[in-house]
This record gives sequence, structure tokens and C-alpha cells, in this order.
Amino acid sequence: MSASSPTTPGWRSHALLLLLALMYADNFVGRQIMAVMIEPIKREFGASDTAMGLISGLAFAGVYALLGLPAGRIADRVSRVRLLALSGLLWCAATALCGLATGFGLLVLARMAVAVAEAPATPASLSIIADLYPPQRRSFAISCFTAAPTFAAILALSVGAWLVGTWGWRNTFVIVALPVLPVAALLAFAVREPRRGVWDGRHAPEGAAAAGMWATLRKLWACRPYRYLVLASAVTTLGANAYGMWNPTFLVRSHDLPLQHAGLLAGLIGGTSAGVGMLFSGWLTDRLTHRSPRWHLRIPLFGHSIAVVSLAAYLLWPRATLLQAGSVAVPTAMLWCGLNGFFSVWWVAPSYSYITHLVAPGQRAVALACLTILTTLLGVGVGPLLIGAFSDGLQPWFGEDSLRHALLFVCLTTCTAMLAIRRVKGLVTGSPDNTPAMAGSVP
Repeated sequence: MSASSPTTPGWRSHALLLLLALMYADNFVGRQIMAVMIEPIKREFGASDTAMGLISGLAFAGVYALLGLPAGRIADRVSRVRLLALSGLLWCAATALCGLATGFGLLVLARMAVAVAEAPATPASLSIIADLYPPQRRSFAISCFTAAPTFAAILALSVGAWLVGTWGWRNTFVIVALPVLPVAALLAFAVREPRRGVWDGRHAPEGAAAAGMWATLRKLWACRPYRYLVLASAVTTLGANAYGMWNPTFLVRSHDLPLQHAGLLAGLIGGTSAGVGMLFSGWLTDRLTHRSPRWHLRIPLFGHSIAVVSLAAYLLWPRATLLQAGSVAVPTAMLWCGLNGFFSVWWVAPSYSYITHLVAPGQRAVALACLTILTTLLGVGVGPLLIGAFSDGLQPWFGEDSLRHALLFVCLTTCTAMLAIRRVKGLVTGSPDNTPAMAGSVP
């Protein structure tokens, strides 16, 4: 399998995109399934909410942040598909080890091993996608990739909740680890490396990746639109991942749902609406940016504006039942959960696509690794831990509803991200084609 010619993307490009999305989806299931494991792991090890925020986030994100840039640098220098195959194999082994942990400390170490294996996955995959599709079709392709784990949240939260309830959290880790193996095998033996920069009219020269990693990073960070866009993405993910990790527990505590029903509703309603919103925003971005590149920034701002209002309504809505779906009582608040899910992800495809336009092909993996590091460190690492600490701190005043009020912090992170995106918009305004070339772009 090889990338198609630069005339038009063909079935080989779409097939490789599918493989990348499947691997990303399974990686995300391995992260998100912790949301329905919080309560059983907490009971088994006698851990606090703060400790569970550590195991569900910072244990993974700290190692990921440490290794993310070297992994992105490697992806800019070696075969990305072979790197992804090795990453998938190691990820499978590390995830299975999580289910074998006999103590809380060993589970922390196993989560750190998962981070080591997963570090190259996202920057290498996004770098490949930029070489599979031309700029005018790239946003939708990226949205297909990034929507995969969002749809996978349905499995992680709904099917995952059933697996945890039926087989226990240990066996569930092993089950989650297995699907990545055939994908890794196909990447290792059936896929050829796409040419870098083929759609940009500029193949990566031999020395494009030869500059030092820190020199490349300094050059990237000197691009102010890139810098503010990365910060906006990171702070958005801080809130979004914290919300996603604690949402099933919120439904259990504040809406009196059993864990299986909470995971089912969070997955089906939140995950489906977010997946559809991701695909729609990518499609919309490709069409509107033909008229003006400013839509790369307008679409995230519009999505954030609606998402922050709907999230506040969801968290503050009183306990009430909208309908009874069989044995599952659906809270009225889930209407707001679906609306928030649809619009909260409108920043992803436009932002990632915009970054691929900002940087040279030989620097994309490092640029995307930097973005992924910050989003992972803040989103996966700090976010769940922070909300857990807030919930513990508010517990004397709000009791079981302490988590409800702690999650309102997510609204603040969304507003902060909007300010950063508006800063990017201000930097690029006045450029003839409204690209960042006039504001310190990366050559």
C-alpha cells in the first residue's frame, strides 16, 4: 500500500487513513476507559479522588510530555509507518500490564509505560495525513482521524462500563489491548511511507530534518500564531479531558445513575454528538476556507461560544428525568450534554489543519508533537487531577454535588482558549491572504 500520486488522493490514502484512525481510536479507548474504572479501582486500592486524578491523568501525561518531542523528532527522520507499527506493539503490551498490576504503585508504573509506547502515535499520524491529502481536503481528513477516538469513547464509556461490570477492570485492560495488534501488523508489512511534502509543492529537502531539535522548537515557538494556537488547544483540552474523565462519575453522584447507565449515556450521547460535530466541523472548514482562511479561526470561536453555555447548563441542571429508555433513566440534562459535545470539538480540525499550513513538511511531526505534548500534559495530566482535587476540597460544602461544582472550572478554560484564538486572529489580520506569513511564520 502506498500513498497515491499528487493528482488526487486514492483508495490507498483512504485505507491508510483508516488504519491510522483505528490505532488512534484504540489508544483513546485505553485512556478514556479509565473514566468507568475510577470507582472500582478507587474501592480496591482505597484511593482518594485526587489519587484517581493522578492515575487517570498525570501518570500518563508526565511521561508523554517528557518523550513527546524526541518522539516527534524521530518521526521527522525515520519511516513513520514503521515507527507506528512498533508503537502499537509496545502499547498493546503496556496496556495489558495495567490489568496485571497488584498495587496502586504498579498501576501507576504501567500507565507510564503506556505513555512511552504511545508518544510517537499522534504526531507521526498527523504528519502522514498531511502527506496523504492536499490542503483543500486536509481538514476533513484530519477530522476523520480525530473523530475516531471520539466515537471510540462510546465503546470506552458504554461497552467499557459493561465490561468492567461483567469482567472486572483488570480483564478489561487486556481486552482493550488486543485490537491494535492487527493494525500494527498491517502497518509493518503492508504500508509504504508516503513522500513528505508531496501536496505542498515542496518536498522536504535532505537537510530539512537535520537541524537540532531545540533549534527547530525555538523556530516554531517564535511563530506567534503557532504559539497562541498551541496554547489555546492545550487549555481547551485541559478542560475537555477533565470533563470527559469525570462525567460518568458526575452522573452517578449528581443524577443518581448506576455506573453502567452513566457510562452508556456519557458514551452514546456525549461521544456520538462529539464525533458528528468533529466530522461536520472538518467538512465545514474545507468549504469555508476556500472563501477566506479566516474560517480556520472563526469556526473554533463559534463552537466554543455555544459549548461553554451548554456545558454550564448541563452541569447546573437539576436532577430530573427526561424519559425512560427501557431500564435506563435519561436525565433532562443530557440534552445539554449532547449540544455541548457537538460544538465543543469544533476547534480540533481547523486548528490542526492550520498548523500543517504554518510549518514546513520536515518539521510537522515536531510541531504536532509540541501541540500533543501540551494538550496531553494539561488535558490528560493536569485536568483530571485538578478536578479531583477541587472535588475533594469542595466536598465539605457540597457533599455528593462537589464534583458538579468542580467541573464548572471547565467553562473558565474554554473562555481562556477563546481569548488565545482571538489573539491569533489579531496577529494574522491585515495579511493579504490572511495567513500567518506576516506574523512570524515558520519557514
